[in-house]
Amino acid sequence: MSTTKTQPEQGELPEDTGAFAWLRALGPRGRRAFGGAFGGYALDSYDFFTLPLSMVAIAAYFSLDSGQTGLLTTVTLVVSALGGALAGILADRIGRVRALMITVITYALFTVLCGFAPNYETLLVFRALQGLGFGGEWAVGAILVAEYATARHRGRTLGAIQSAWAVGWALAVIVYTLVFQFLDADTAWRVMFWTGALPALLVVYVRRNVTDAPEAAERRRTSRDRGSFTAIFRKDLARTTVFAVLLSTGVQGGYYTLATWVPTYLKSERGLTVVGTGGYLALLISGAFIGYLTGGYLTDVLGRKKNIALFAVLSACCILAYTNIPSGADGLLLVLGFPLGFCMSAIFSGFGSFLAELYPTAVRGTGQGFTYNTGRAVGAFFPTLVGFLAGSWGVGGALVFGAVGYGLAVVALLGLPETRGRELV
Repeated sequence: MSTTKTQPEQGELPEDTGAFAWLRALGPRGRRAFGGAFGGYALDSYDFFTLPLSMVAIAAYFSLDSGQTGLLTTVTLVVSALGGALAGILADRIGRVRALMITVITYALFTVLCGFAPNYETLLVFRALQGLGFGGEWAVGAILVAEYATARHRGRTLGAIQSAWAVGWALAVIVYTLVFQFLDADTAWRVMFWTGALPALLVVYVRRNVTDAPEAAERRRTSRDRGSFTAIFRKDLARTTVFAVLLSTGVQGGYYTLATWVPTYLKSERGLTVVGTGGYLALLISGAFIGYLTGGYLTDVLGRKKNIALFAVLSACCILAYTNIPSGADGLLLVLGFPLGFCMSAIFSGFGSFLAELYPTAVRGTGQGFTYNTGRAVGAFFPTLVGFLAGSWGVGGALVFGAVGYGLAVVALLGLPETRGRELV
């Protein structure tokens, strides 16, 4: 018995090869689940980016140094590992939909509370607690949709879910531009956090319209291992868990290195003032959006491992390209923003389907939540290491260390099986 079907039932069309075949294959309940997971991840992204977009104003308001401002991001990512692990266990024990609602309420509540923080210490605590929900939402939403998707279309379906990150990012940039244009900075950063209440509307939709995939829910209910953290380290799954953590660490270590240090490098060592302008962000975000969709398609065509390996190599090449941009080549920077966003994002498209297919239903949430978010927490320290190395190597030289992360991801793939076409059991 499986969660998905590869053969059409009697009376159905034998083959649907249209551009949106993956969406039609979900069925009515699956499409409602897709809407809930897509909205949850988009708003997760929106709430996350309220901080980096408001960072300059926050630093000025509380008179923070660079270490204190950087800690606000680091603590979010580190605590998200705990949030992801807990949310995964909850998803296996109480169901995907209920766990999804808990994660959305958590990150929305503490994002709003950040806007009321009277001092830096309180803001740091609220931001850390926001990380609990931030870490758990993607894993739970991805599993919910994966269990509705057919094996043939699972990669592009989960790739479409990943594209919600770019949508939320773009929305945050638009709101940031409007809020900071019409309000003074001391008020605007608080308003940005208060707009984080938007996900509350999504919870109402999910509660009324979304249910767990029936066959997966039944298997989960009848399993004695459901939500067992120790089960993902038993003999049959321990190897998978270790290499999946290494894979996630490498990919996210490379990602956060690029996202954190490329703008600083180009501004401080290349003097390219175009960084941070609307044109640069527009190309970066549009590249990310298309990258998510393209990566989702390729992960079904090439396979999970080949897709990740391909974009790991291309992302490493982006690092080398950026560290060799000629001085004053502002136009080249603008052009390279698109492939940077594309490659950094396309590599993530296969994660939702790949991790879901590596674990049985009873511990799918636990395994996916733990491996993805442990990788996020460890990967968050890659930019810190680059910062330390920059003193002796220069930012450009240290930035190449990000390629080590992508190399680690390729090595980790050697210990994992190819799962394209695998039914969920």
